[in-house]
Amino acid sequence: MTSPHPTEGELAILQVLWDRQSPCTVREVHEALSHHKETAYTTVLKMMTIMADKGLLQRDESERSHRYSALHPEPEVQSVLVKDLMQRAFAGSALQLVQRALDVDQPSRAELDAIAQLIADAKAKRGKR
Repeated sequence: MTSPHPTEGELAILQVLWDRQSPCTVREVHEALSHHKETAYTTVLKMMTIMADKGLLQRDESERSHRYSALHPEPEVQSVLVKDLMQRAFAGSALQLVQRALDVDQPSRAELDAIAQLIADAKAKRGKR
């Protein structure tokens, strides 16, 4: 996925669809979003229509109530967003990105162990190239 980049509102809709792991109607997405923030049904409908046009969602029109699903898996979208953030805010430095992430929040011992394992795996992959 090179573009488009989802906006904050679009990410909220995508998160609902990723969490549900199955196609949803606009009403279902609206109900899920309303638990966190009051949003008009028509706003969600308009956003999901735009997202389908942008290539973020797939619309199934075979039923009376159209069903939508995310066209890109969550890790793929996250990778695009992290890469963009790393380029724009950290001059492409993964080190600076990780430093800021660790400064902002105190990871648990288990998270630190998992991060250490990811680093070890990345080093092993580099050695094989």
